[in-house]
Amino acid sequence: MNDPTQTSPSASNQPASSAEAKWRPIPTVQRRALGVLVEKAKTTPDNYPLSLAATVSGCNQKSNRHPAMQLEPEDVEEALDRLRELGAVGLIEGHGRVSKYRHYFYQWLGVDKVEAAVMAELLLRGPQTEGELRGRAARMEPIPDVAALRPLLASLKQKGLIVSLTPEGRGHKLTHALYPPAEMERIRTQHGGPTGGSSAPPAEPTGPMARQATPAASSGADQPTAPTASQPVEQTIIDTLRRDIDQLRDHLTQLRDDVARLDQEQQETRDQVKRLRADLGEG
Repeated sequence: MNDPTQTSPSASNQPASSAEAKWRPIPTVQRRALGVLVEKAKTTPDNYPLSLAATVSGCNQKSNRHPAMQLEPEDVEEALDRLRELGAVGLIEGHGRVSKYRHYFYQWLGVDKVEAAVMAELLLRGPQTEGELRGRAARMEPIPDVAALRPLLASLKQKGLIVSLTPEGRGHKLTHALYPPAEMERIRTQHGGPTGGSSAPPAEPTGPMARQATPAASSGADQPTAPTASQPVEQTIIDTLRRDIDQLRDHLTQLRDDVARLDQEQQETRDQVKRLRADLGEG
């Protein structure tokens, strides 16, 4: 989708390199407000830039958000003012009857438009699996499948913008790196990931405990102590079924998100009609 008016008056039309990026960790409300500006620029470009009221509505939106929030206008305005100081957001005055906000996400993070969609989705929802992230970010920019997502994740990791919370592979979960340090440590602990600032997956266990850490042993089912001839075939079937189930879950997540997005857009249209009628004196 188109994403108009992205750059500041002094910025070029190209994304900044990671060396030029100006980002820094920011607290919860700032992350939510910034994610909303990026999302709306991509999904509803006709209504972008956003007024304070529209930004508040986007922050408190029930769909495509985690956790749910009920922020007051003064909370969001304070967050936007701080983001302006950081160079992540700009204020456009004289835009109609109200001032409006726009993001400078590309320059602030040093990302391209598809990477921006991935980062915005992480800001809006927090930790996600690769499948969940692909399905949700694809509503902002085309990402055909998880295979197309992975090079984007590698680029964002290289820029220090995302971290893995679980080992890579099936169910790989990751998140953005814009959490303040204490919050990042808490997120890592919640997901059983490494702490102390390392984004590398935990090392494979060795020694007598190694067998207990294998997927078969940790599944909770009774397993034979020695492999049988049928195990490789059975394991292949199980792995295939698991992948199919994961794909179905991803598709279901995408359908739910699409329905929620359509409901939100329908409500926004109703609100616009009401405002137009009020402006025309039709009450």
